[in-house]
Amino acid sequence: MNIIHLFTRYFHDVIIAVEAILANKMKSMLTALGIMFGVAAVISMLAIGKGAQQEVLEQIKLVGVNNIIVTPSETALGSPDAPSGGGIGSVKRFSPGLTLRDAEAIQAAIPTVNKVSPVISLNYHAVLNGKSYPVSLEGVSPYYFELLNVQLADGEIFTQDQSERGLPVCVIGDNIKNRFFSTEDPIGKYIKCGDTWLQVIGLIERRDFTASASDELGISSTDNKIFVPVKTMLLRFKDRARVDPEILESVTRAGANSTVSGDQAATKAEDQLDKIIIQVEETEHLGVTADIIKRMLLRRHSDIYDFEVTVPELLLKQQQKTNDIFNIVLGAIASISLVVGGIGIMNIMLASVWERIREIGTRQAIGASRKDIIVQFLSESTLISVSGGMIGIILGVIMARLINVMADIQTIVSVFSVLVAFGVSATVGIVFGYIPAKRAANQDPVESLRH
Repeated sequence: MNIIHLFTRYFHDVIIAVEAILANKMKSMLTALGIMFGVAAVISMLAIGKGAQQEVLEQIKLVGVNNIIVTPSETALGSPDAPSGGGIGSVKRFSPGLTLRDAEAIQAAIPTVNKVSPVISLNYHAVLNGKSYPVSLEGVSPYYFELLNVQLADGEIFTQDQSERGLPVCVIGDNIKNRFFSTEDPIGKYIKCGDTWLQVIGLIERRDFTASASDELGISSTDNKIFVPVKTMLLRFKDRARVDPEILESVTRAGANSTVSGDQAATKAEDQLDKIIIQVEETEHLGVTADIIKRMLLRRHSDIYDFEVTVPELLLKQQQKTNDIFNIVLGAIASISLVVGGIGIMNIMLASVWERIREIGTRQAIGASRKDIIVQFLSESTLISVSGGMIGIILGVIMARLINVMADIQTIVSVFSVLVAFGVSATVGIVFGYIPAKRAANQDPVESLRH
C-alpha cells in the first residue's frame, strides 16, 4: 500500500523530469555522452576478458587436463649438475634421444603418473582411387585420445591388442574423411600411406582450433591427421631409433681419444619419438612429477639435456592470471570515463538548477515540497544516465563485435557484463544527481521567484 502511495505521490514529479529532458534534447544527449562511451568501453573490455578466458579454457581442453609434455630439444647440452668435463681421460657421452623405452619407464616407475602416450609424427601422402593428399601420420597409444580430449564421431579407437601387435589400423581426421570418403561411410574401408594399406576403424569429430594454441603449446588440429598405433608406425613405416653405424663408430673413436674434452663430448642419436604426453593423477602433483621426469630422463640420457619438459596447464593458468590483471586494468581505465560522465551530469544539472530557479520557486509556491523537487531533479539525472547506459550497451556490443571481426580477438558479451553496466549507469545518475537535486530543494521560494 505504501509503494502505491509513493508511486502516486511522486509520479507527477517524474513526468515533469521527462518533459524537461524532451524539451532539451540536445543538452540531454550531450550530457549522456560520457555515460554512453563509458558503458560501451566497460562492456567491450569485459567482452575481451571473457573471450580471453574462454580461449584459455579451450586451450586447456586441447592440451588435456593435468598433462606434462616431453619433447626433444634442438641441441644436446650437458647437465649443469653433472661434473664439468675437460682434461685428460674424459669420455664422450652419448644419448639415445627420446625413445619408446623412456615412455615405458615413466609409466612404470613414477606412481603419480596415470597414463602415458608416446607420439611419432611423419609426413606422408595418403592415396586412394588415384587421389593423393598430404597428411600427418601419427603413431600414438590408445590413451592419446583420452589425454587430449579427442572425441570420435564414429567407429572406435584401436585396442590394446591391436597396438601391441602393430596391426595396420587407423583413426582418421575429418578432412581425410571429406577428401576420400565424402559419399560413403569410411569405417571398415582401407586407405594407403606409403606402401602400407591401413584399415579405417574410427573417425575423429571435427572441433574448433585456435592458431595461438599451436604457436604457444605445439599442438595442432586433428582434421588432417591419420592416427595409427605407435608400434605400427615403428614396424611398418619408420623407426628412427635404429642407430646409424657411423654414429657408433664416431663415439667409439672419441672414447678412445683421451684428448677430447667433456664440454665437446655430447652427442645424441635421432629421436625415436617426437613427444611423450604424460597425465598426472592430481593437479597438485604436476610440478613434482615434472621434476622427477626430468631427473629420470637425465639419468637415462647420460646427463645430457636433449629434451624439454613442459607443463601446459600451469603455463595456461599463468597466462590466465596475466590476462585477468590486464583486464582489471583495462576495466579500471574504462570505468574512469563513467566517473567523468557522472561529473558531467552533475555539472549540467547544477547549471540547470540555476537556469530553472524561477520554475523551482513557482512549484514551491503552489505547494511542492522539498522531496518533490529532489525527486524531480534526481529523476531527470537518473533518466539521462540510464538512457545513456542503454545506448552505451548497444554501442558496447557493436564494439565487441567489431573487435572480434577486425582485430581477430575473441570477444564474448555476457549477460553479467550488461547487467553490471546498466546498474552502474543508474547508480552514477543517482549519486551524481543527488547534489544538484538537494541544492534545488534548498532554494528559498521567495528568492527563487525574484529571478
